[in-house]
Amino acid sequence: MQPRASAMSGSGVPRLAGDMTHTTHTRTTTTARTAPTGTTVLIAATITTGLSAGVFYIFACAVMPALARSDDRTYVEVMRNINTVIQNPVFFLSFMGAPLLTGWSAWQLRRTPRARWVQAALLSYALVFLVTMAFNIPLNNALAANGAPSALRARFEGPWVAWNVVRALGSTLALGLLARALTLHGRPGRSA
Repeated sequence: MQPRASAMSGSGVPRLAGDMTHTTHTRTTTTARTAPTGTTVLIAATITTGLSAGVFYIFACAVMPALARSDDRTYVEVMRNINTVIQNPVFFLSFMGAPLLTGWSAWQLRRTPRARWVQAALLSYALVFLVTMAFNIPLNNALAANGAPSALRARFEGPWVAWNVVRALGSTLALGLLARALTLHGRPGRSA
């Protein structure tokens, strides 16, 4: 019994039913920078940046306005407690993870059109990190010192709240930039 011809192959030779020697498979290739690991790192950077932005946002729009209604002693006590409790692995994972993962993602995507979005996010979050180290942490440390609650609060509240708003805006900007890179990531032919 002869096998029957089922279709023509790309070379014009009839292909026999059940003959797999003439079928071709399309395969997509990716570089190491845009492989699934690159996508995973970009997603992780976006999530950790979003978590940090959320922390700064909730302080700006709820925690600090609520504390503003408190007397001086309560205000200083609660802020001291927050400053102690926030130093934990879960917070540090997002706060430190955001710039590290964004930097890693910027390196992975450095030769793609999406690189500028991730690099801009890295710059924005680096400024947030700098503000935290240069202003918010020294203010927290000063609040931990002994002194009259009214004097401690007077030196702390206005500057800390203002710099926290800067952190909220900067980290939200970084989140938006990473989200833009993520929407463009993996879309061949799309210009950024």
